[in-house]
Amino acid sequence: MTHRTCQAIILAAGHGTRMKSKTPKVLHKIAGLSMVGHVAHAAHQADVDQVALIVGPDMDPVLQAARKMHPSVVACEQTERLGTAHAVLAAREALEEAKDDVIVLFGDTPLLRAETISAMREKLAEGFDVVVLGFRTETPDPYGRLLESDGNLVAIREAKDCTPEEFQINFCNGGIMGFSGAHLLELLDKIENNNSQGEYYLTDAVELANAQGLKVTAIEAPESELQGVNSRAHLAKVEATFQQRARQEAMDNGVTLTAPETVFFAYDTKLGQDITIEPNVFFAPGVTVADNVTILANCYFEDAEIGEGCAIGPYARLRPGTVLEAKAKVGNFVEIKKSLVEEGAKVNHLTYIGDARIGSKANIGAGTITCNYDGFNKFKTDIGKGAFIGSNTSLVAPATIGDGAIIGAGSVITDPVNADDLAFTRARPIVKAGWAAQFRYKKSKDSK
Repeated sequence: MTHRTCQAIILAAGHGTRMKSKTPKVLHKIAGLSMVGHVAHAAHQADVDQVALIVGPDMDPVLQAARKMHPSVVACEQTERLGTAHAVLAAREALEEAKDDVIVLFGDTPLLRAETISAMREKLAEGFDVVVLGFRTETPDPYGRLLESDGNLVAIREAKDCTPEEFQINFCNGGIMGFSGAHLLELLDKIENNNSQGEYYLTDAVELANAQGLKVTAIEAPESELQGVNSRAHLAKVEATFQQRARQEAMDNGVTLTAPETVFFAYDTKLGQDITIEPNVFFAPGVTVADNVTILANCYFEDAEIGEGCAIGPYARLRPGTVLEAKAKVGNFVEIKKSLVEEGAKVNHLTYIGDARIGSKANIGAGTITCNYDGFNKFKTDIGKGAFIGSNTSLVAPATIGDGAIIGAGSVITDPVNADDLAFTRARPIVKAGWAAQFRYKKSKDSK
């Protein structure tokens, strides 16, 4: 398709009272991203030039969430809620700057794919003036039906208004619509509110367009892609659908999931090939995993970069700012934050690493802690390549451990250690022969 300009309208003014939340409905998250963020992201991927976001009063957080995912979003305030057509008209000023295509989206339909928006735009490019997105379902009862004739969409009929024959149709209205920018405002201005709700319905544009001799069609998307969210139960259902889709995509692209139903991905998780992921692993946003990585059970990752051939877990946590270079190893009950673990370095057991650099092939013993916070400020620890940090060591930042240095187990290091030096802080042992037996004897006498 040659480049055509496109304006998206995202309807996001509802508060979602059934969510029982002070947070606007479209800010509730699926896979770590707000629902309106998902929709704006899909629009951006579909080469939508501009987005008009229809919001209610005092909904700036909704605008900011959409802007994170699309660079050209403007807010249009809807002060009264008089139906979908009325909501779209809140963007009249944006619509007067004519675009080739206008796509009307919903901020609470987060599973819509960019490819589906592009398919609607393809139909507009072919010369259709109105394109409706529909879906087929085995349970069509509550949905409006799409009535077709000779490949054209004739009308959208609400379920309660269907004839017995129309009621048997399983091609249903998904709500999302595309318009030729040259005709949209004209159609919107002709929509009336002669209905029991006294509202202006965008779906009425289909019959109005047919009456004017415009070309109207419908295309099909999977029912799962058009799921909307009106309650916490719907939110959980949509999350489950997203995760099922993400797991299948991961496996199709060369990732082994030993228990797929227990692994959770974020909207932006990036995975290489020949990765093995054991059960109960959670990816928060911002995680990239290179090829040939093994992730053992019960790990949590957020905003972290995992290099090729790394081995992680079980029970490891990578917090924001963590970078593991190739063949690094992070073992059980290890937490790393805002740190670089260079190639081949090992952090195997029961350790906290924060605000640090660990040089290549360094070995960090069990129970090591980088003491990076004094209650007011964070400080860095720098551990050289090939260094060996003994078990149960505290490195009080700012700390520098030179290349090849060895730190004895049980040490508290407060001063720099030069390359190839040995450093330890260990009190001399005191042994009192027979003291334990005498202690137990005295206690047993006292208890009588």
